[in-house]
Amino acid sequence: MVNLYKKLFFGLLFLILAFFAYQYIFSEEENSTEYNSNLIQEQIKNVGKLVVTEGHFSQVLTFKDQNKYFGGLISFDKKALVIVNSDVTVAYDLRQMKYEIDEKNKLIKIINIPKEEIKISPDIQYYDIEQSKFNEFTGADFNNITKKVKADLAKKIQKSTLKTNAKNRLISELSKILLVTHTVGWKVEYQGQEIKTEKEFKI
Repeated sequence: MVNLYKKLFFGLLFLILAFFAYQYIFSEEENSTEYNSNLIQEQIKNVGKLVVTEGHFSQVLTFKDQNKYFGGLISFDKKALVIVNSDVTVAYDLRQMKYEIDEKNKLIKIINIPKEEIKISPDIQYYDIEQSKFNEFTGADFNNITKKVKADLAKKIQKSTLKTNAKNRLISELSKILLVTHTVGWKVEYQGQEIKTEKEFKI
């Protein structure tokens, strides 16, 4: 009878210890997953700043306009030398990036990365202005000059390395997320593909 009580006692003790061990192991895993999730979200928040590349462009152009009367016998001209110094920024606002955190599968899914934002800030100076009372510079003239300057700059930006440099900086920022997730045993997925290295980011 005594042996029976001992067996019951030790059996009950074993079940209690096994229960607490189970609780300890799985609660530690849950806490670890939650901690890693918070760590990754904090890293995404840290890189959520604007990734900016700046450039400077200069150009000189001559604006001419002519009003003709009486079949071209009489004309009233206006012209100006236009010097432009422009600051251009290319930015990715990563605060607009869309992503999902799959804690169960320890996976970060990057759903969408916003397109670049190009801001052109031209400083336009006019020199050697010549005009007639019958053909004066107007606000419409200045607006047209500004539009032409920005259109010319947009073409120059496309041919320059400015957008490429901005994209490289973007990938550098995203690789910080990649580094943290791999450190804690998580994975990163973008466009349905697992990203293992910085080179695999195809923006």
